[in-house]
Amino acid sequence: MLGTQQSLPLAVIRGQAMTEMPQDLFIPPEALEVFLESFEGPLDLLLYLIRKQKLDVVDLPIQQITAQYLEYIAMLTQARIELAADYLVMAATLAEIKSRLLLPRMVAEDEVEEDPRAQLIRQLKAYEVIKEASQKLDDLPRLERDVFQAKAVAAPDIKPLMIPPEVSLFEIARAFGDVLKRIDANEDHHVKREQLSTRERMSQILAMLNSEDFTAFERLFTFEEGRAGVVVTFLALMELVKELLVELYQTEPFSIIYVKAY
Repeated sequence: MLGTQQSLPLAVIRGQAMTEMPQDLFIPPEALEVFLESFEGPLDLLLYLIRKQKLDVVDLPIQQITAQYLEYIAMLTQARIELAADYLVMAATLAEIKSRLLLPRMVAEDEVEEDPRAQLIRQLKAYEVIKEASQKLDDLPRLERDVFQAKAVAAPDIKPLMIPPEVSLFEIARAFGDVLKRIDANEDHHVKREQLSTRERMSQILAMLNSEDFTAFERLFTFEEGRAGVVVTFLALMELVKELLVELYQTEPFSIIYVKAY
């Protein structure tokens, strides 16, 4: 059996509950709009009233919850707050259910009348599940609310330092292989030239280079000399690298190799 319903106070000021609105107090209509905005609809308000009174949703005491809902609606109406249509529809629905429970039932012997509260209870239970799921999702850490990404911007006067990769033996062999392919493509040209020594070719390569300009690797080779002349030039270049007379450079891996004198 339900106990006597206690009316909710309008406000609590300095520990004292106010149950009546002061007669000389003027409240602009827009000042209390937060009351309606604090609930997301009539089902949300009903769920709040049920939880506040610690009632059971499955066995909803329609008389008590209807009285609370209508009291809330009356308070907002007295405060001259414009109510949404959904709240008024819910008030009418609660009143209808209450009247159907109070009136005698006219049901035939072979008919079973559904509890007038059944549909409302199903809506409340479904809304409660969705609301709890929504609350759990909202409690999860959210980017730019609970978790913030770290950002760092370099100073305008800082410039990236480009460090060219070291020219490996594999890169030199690959570049020399490209030269040999060009020799094979021009093997129909047979030009007889005097045999050159490696030392003499080293002097010729040094004459082509300087310490300021970069020369492409392939420009050191004379393809008309054929495979023998290309091999002599490659051996001379490797000897110059060994004696630290020339340097090899690359801007990035697998790119063109450049040669420059020390």
